[in-house]
Amino acid sequence: MFRIILSLIIRDMKLSARIGGSGALGLIFFLMLVTLIPFALGPDLNLLSKIGPAILWIAAVLATLIGFDRLFQADEEDGSLDLMRSSPAPLEAVVFAKAIAHWLGTGIPLAIASPLFGMLVALSPEGMLAMSVTLLVGTPALAFIGTIGAALTCSIRRGGLVLAILVLPLMIPTLIFGVSATNAALGGTIAFMTPFLILVALSLIFMVIGTIGAAAALRISD
Repeated sequence: MFRIILSLIIRDMKLSARIGGSGALGLIFFLMLVTLIPFALGPDLNLLSKIGPAILWIAAVLATLIGFDRLFQADEEDGSLDLMRSSPAPLEAVVFAKAIAHWLGTGIPLAIASPLFGMLVALSPEGMLAMSVTLLVGTPALAFIGTIGAALTCSIRRGGLVLAILVLPLMIPTLIFGVSATNAALGGTIAFMTPFLILVALSLIFMVIGTIGAAAALRISD
């Protein structure tokens, strides 16, 4: 089973790199949002540093949506998804592998790049470190939530808008606790570990819910 999951992850990452990948597009989109918002707010560094974690987390949530509409749709169009459904491997393993591949291609680059982008919103070094860590443990939740929407809309052409409408409300708890954990690291009224552990729990919970839910959606659409 581990070998099947690993081979699917490698396959999806190679395909993503071959067609340009959603990771690079996500980073560009992330940079665009983080650059435009300070221009709109003005040169007040104190204001930017206060709302910087919220800006970065909102940009990260929106950036992770890029590529979800093709997560299963490309396999549906070329017939690969039918082969995956009929293979001996459980459909849950296929879904898990594709979600992990999407997270490796989008969530990890965002977590690595967030300290650099944190300078654009005047984050302190502690804030940059907290931002990177919270994105690292929080983006798996976003990836598995998006996988459910991708499975539900895989048979809909140009279903990106429908997918965003479906999954964005489910991403709000991850956004809330990601911002809370980063603000706590900057000297908030609560301890950093409280929202951070909730963020970890959300990722673990959505790994299970997302895998089972997306597999069920793919079976129904068969």
